[in-house]
Amino acid sequence: MLGAVLVALLIVGGTAVRVWQVARIDDHSTADAIVVLGAAQYSGTPSSVFEARLEQAASLYREGVAPTVITVGGKQIGDEYTEAASGKNYLTDEGIPADDIIAVEQGADTLGSIEAVHDEMAARNLSSAVLVSDPWHSLRTRTMARDAGIEAWTAPTRQGPAVFTRESQLHGIARETAALLWYQITHSSADFSYTAGQ
Repeated sequence: MLGAVLVALLIVGGTAVRVWQVARIDDHSTADAIVVLGAAQYSGTPSSVFEARLEQAASLYREGVAPTVITVGGKQIGDEYTEAASGKNYLTDEGIPADDIIAVEQGADTLGSIEAVHDEMAARNLSSAVLVSDPWHSLRTRTMARDAGIEAWTAPTRQGPAVFTRESQLHGIARETAALLWYQITHSSADFSYTAGQ
């Protein structure tokens, strides 16, 4: 019994360390596309979490990391806009040409979003992507993308509520450790909701 508990603690602890390690990676290698993982939006206005991701994607685009930005995410019941559409609108307002932005208006969770992005990229003969999300989300999104057949690496945002405080950082690491372990065991999604203020 003690041995099983120690093994479980090692697995959980090791996963948490990997979440923290990959969160620190900021790879600006050139890719076919920059993929922005969706987050909450309110009547077409991105939440502060989503805005931080979009700002990072815009910066990477201007740097020449990729010629195409993919926004992804569906909508909740009652929403007028999808996350992908609100993200595209935000980026065009920031001066990125609409023709260089693909809105994949599907995905209610990370896994569904990654699968939708894979299908869209495959249809356009795109194979590599730099993924933009919160730092703690990086390992799980990268793992899912590579499992789907996308050559993927990460360049997460370094601003916004997800990184403001030590509390939000610890919350993010704990949440992503649990979600990643669940994905590795079941190959299904386990996104835990959080508000823009977290």
